Amino acid sequence: MYVLSGDWSIISSPSPKPYPHKPPKCSNCAPLFMKTTAVLVRHHGIYVWGDSWISAKTQAECYHYLFDAAIKIHHLGLDWSTPDHGHIQNVKGFSSINSMIKRVATKAGTVESDFKLQPYPRCVVLDIEGTTTPISFVTDVLFPYARDNVGRHLSATYDSAETQDDIKLLRSQVEDDLKQGVLGAVPIPLEDPGKEKVIASLVANVEAMIKADRKITALKQLQGHIWRTGFENNELEGVVFDDVPEALEKWHALGIKVYIYSSGSRLAQRLIFGNTNYGDLRKYLSGFFDTAVGYKRETRSYVEITESLGVDKPSDILFVTDVYQEATAAKAAGLEVVLSIRPGNSPLPENHGFKTINSFLEI
Repeated sequence: MYVLSGDWSIISSPSPKPYPHKPPKCSNCAPLFMKTTAVLVRHHGIYVWGDSWISAKTQAECYHYLFDAAIKIHHLGLDWSTPDHGHIQNVKGFSSINSMIKRVATKAGTVESDFKLQPYPRCVVLDIEGTTTPISFVTDVLFPYARDNVGRHLSATYDSAETQDDIKLLRSQVEDDLKQGVLGAVPIPLEDPGKEKVIASLVANVEAMIKADRKITALKQLQGHIWRTGFENNELEGVVFDDVPEALEKWHALGIKVYIYSSGSRLAQRLIFGNTNYGDLRKYLSGFFDTAVGYKRETRSYVEITESLGVDKPSDILFVTDVYQEATAAKAAGLEVVLSIRPGNSPLPENHGFKTINSFLEI
């Protein structure tokens, strides 16, 4: 978003997106101005969208732009209610920019009328298990489904390029496990004895990996492919906590980008959020991260995510998880962190030092 002053100078411009996107230019906004019937109004020297006679759909979009503009101006430390746009202060009739956002949001119907603005994060990164979704769904539904269907899946798809890639990853992982003496690892024979023996050994290794709840790419990739079949056949349905859809919708209305970071594959993440008990929630999500970016208890993983999102500073990102070690790693990378307390989650260490929430609506 561009923010312009009364003399049309640019106060703030959007951050450039990575290649192959072209650098942003203010003139690129011209078609938007010319195609709509909305009136560009000068409000105390700051130019924003506003109008009272356009269609309901366009009006809702304009409110959305106003809402984004208000948040941007707030982040710049400017007070919309004063002609010289000084630093935010209490002004008669407006305790802060919260008042304007509250009125716009209430009229647009985007958030609750008593919502209070805090310095919003630019991005929210969410864990799944124990954060958006009950742990029991993963341990009692997804894992057993993958375990019970791994043999059938491998037999039915053995000659496909996708499954051969899964097998290649599993072979490499099992070779490392055997060298390190990992419990449950068994050798995978070559193709010569026949695929039945290969599949039997793969099943044994996968079952041991699932039992140990290992967060490794070879397992997670195969699980995602097995779960895809389950979702396609309506044998599986994703589950999220009741507050999740409302929070996602609210953040989306605020212009906050929401991402998922899970040890499950990106495919598995898309399947869960695309087929939930509240319908397809992917429209509220901007992207997915898995162990390809790094393990969740390693600080470097969160550095990679920060660089991928292109924020000005790591603290522009809020990370929500139920795992203390993940929270510590994210905090070390400079992210803002809150711990999620949900039914069935493991107890947190005493004096852990993090803010906790029981619902996303507390954020």
